[in-house]
Amino acid sequence: MSWGTELWDQYDQIAVHTQKGIDFLEKYGHFVDARTKIEQEYASKLRRLARNYLPKKKDEDDYQFTATKAFKLMLNEINDLAGQHEVIAENLSTAVVSDLTTLVKSMKDDRRKFLQEGARIQAQLTLSLTTLAKTKEKYEKAFGTSERALEAYNKADADLNLSRADVEKQRMNSNIKRQQMDDSKNEYANQLQKTNELQNQFYNKLMPAVFQSLQDMDEKRVKCVQNFMRKSAQTEQDVLPIISQCLEGIQRCTDAMDEKEDSMLVIEKYKSGFVQPGDIPFEDLSTVDSGSGNSSTTTTPQNTPSEKKTSILGTITGGKIKKRSGLLGIFGQNKEDFSELPPNQRRKKLQSKLDDLTAKISQETAARDGLMKMKTVYEANPALGDPMSIQGQLTENGHRLDKLRSDLRRYQAWLEEAEGSPASTLSSRTNGNGSSPRRSSVSDEVESLSRSASDSSVNHHKNGSLVTSLTSQGSSNSPESGLGNSHLSLGPGGALGENFQDIDAEEEFFEPEPLPVLGRCKALYTFDASSEGSIPLEEGEELWLIETDQGDGWTRVRRLNPSHLDPMPEGFVPTSYIDTTEMFEQPQPV
Repeated sequence: MSWGTELWDQYDQIAVHTQKGIDFLEKYGHFVDARTKIEQEYASKLRRLARNYLPKKKDEDDYQFTATKAFKLMLNEINDLAGQHEVIAENLSTAVVSDLTTLVKSMKDDRRKFLQEGARIQAQLTLSLTTLAKTKEKYEKAFGTSERALEAYNKADADLNLSRADVEKQRMNSNIKRQQMDDSKNEYANQLQKTNELQNQFYNKLMPAVFQSLQDMDEKRVKCVQNFMRKSAQTEQDVLPIISQCLEGIQRCTDAMDEKEDSMLVIEKYKSGFVQPGDIPFEDLSTVDSGSGNSSTTTTPQNTPSEKKTSILGTITGGKIKKRSGLLGIFGQNKEDFSELPPNQRRKKLQSKLDDLTAKISQETAARDGLMKMKTVYEANPALGDPMSIQGQLTENGHRLDKLRSDLRRYQAWLEEAEGSPASTLSSRTNGNGSSPRRSSVSDEVESLSRSASDSSVNHHKNGSLVTSLTSQGSSNSPESGLGNSHLSLGPGGALGENFQDIDAEEEFFEPEPLPVLGRCKALYTFDASSEGSIPLEEGEELWLIETDQGDGWTRVRRLNPSHLDPMPEGFVPTSYIDTTEMFEQPQPV
């Protein structure tokens, strides 16, 4: 079916229909564009929603439970889901909206061109019909004039009163009018033939071609709308597998939730590690009063203040305890050691801090190795760069490593103290026979307080000499010692005063023996000691190896020929600054 044959006389209706079709196409384009914006806005709001509900840095500890972990993973899946909606919006925008805009513009231009062609053809036919009407009117007028002239000639020829000249005049006029009529008739006939030919072409060839172009354009519009709708559906269908994966991921998140595991994590997270308080003993005041004069009266034994506070700390009545007793009181006001936390939680915090410091030390060590390699390359080929330009960065890196390792030793000491292995030895008392405590407990305690502190800090003294030694270490506020000077009071209210108030004058502490020599080493670089417990090095200096690296990047060494003027003949140096030249099969005594 063709518009040219079936709708040959509906030119105006076809023009209106094609205009409505283009308007619909443009309307569909606006619809897809609006939908694209909705998809984009939905994706943006979905991303913002997931981002707003993602755990903050300070709330990460609360996201270790299965439910909160599942929620965090679900937020990640929601974020991926938003990404797929962004893909839909982008594909609709590039593959549909832009093509629709181009198509609408093209069809508007084509329709205008086809209608202009139809209007031109119609104007030609109209002009031909107008000319035909004029020639016909002219022919009709000439025919009437010719008939009247012929009638006047016949009348004059029949009138005997007219002269021969008058009759001849009428005959000549009649012939002229007849000739004019014949010319008009011929002109009319020619114009009629032209008009008929043009009209025949108009209805059978010219206008059907215009109608066919308009029909093709309209069918193309419908086909394009069909393709665009399919493409829009295909765009969504292409991302459905990924959307399904996101939804399956959310389902897996829900399957990973375990209420029993969360309950165990709550126990693990909040368990204090304290022992439940025992029964409160009955205090018979009348017995105390009546037996006040009798020294042999038996009274109910009372817990020591330290044992009593430790037993109820962390319980319902534990909030009333304002001050820790024993060695823990030394760290009472230093929040860096997490002393305000129960033992279990404190150990976890300290271990986490140690892991962070270890990771940072590894990063700085890798950076130092890279700088050293770069310096070696520059020294081998000065054209590549100045080796001295790396020295400043190496110095800064060394300072950072010193600080990190100092912090590492400090937190290691706190962790050892929190685990309770050396913490109780300082407060140990002599037995009933008055014998002194074991030497190993004192030396171990001093060693655990700081690897960086030299053995010379524990001197051979009596009575309060150990207290003085610890006080001298704590007063320096060194980060390695882990001791603050705010808790070193030796008075009755001080922490050390509580622990050492019962030490007898006869109790004796011995200086630990020097560590045996494990081997020899040589300094590769010059090292300026910047932290307590470390000693300076000169490049090429040879030293005794006293203690190997324990994983913190520091090695303990002793000078070969120590001078009495050298305040630090023994201490820690960076492991990377020395080269072990000899290791003994058996440790050699000093």
